[in-house]
Amino acid sequence: MIARLAVVLLVVAVVVAVVLGLALVLHTSRARRRPVADDPKEILRRRYAAGEIDEDEYLRRMSGLSQDW
Repeated sequence: MIARLAVVLLVVAVVVAVVLGLALVLHTSRARRRPVADDPKEILRRRYAAGEIDEDEYLRRMSGLSQDW
């Protein structure tokens, strides 16, 4: 009787651990895909998409942001 209870509790613990692990992985992957609103490259992309700057300006500024100073 006690052995069966131990096995059931072990199975429940494993299922809970797997579900929590999957939830953590999904949450982490979604957070990585979301661009940060204050990221300079994201701001530049939005300005280009909105037509505030032309392609030459976009490429020049993106090049400057990509350089390691």
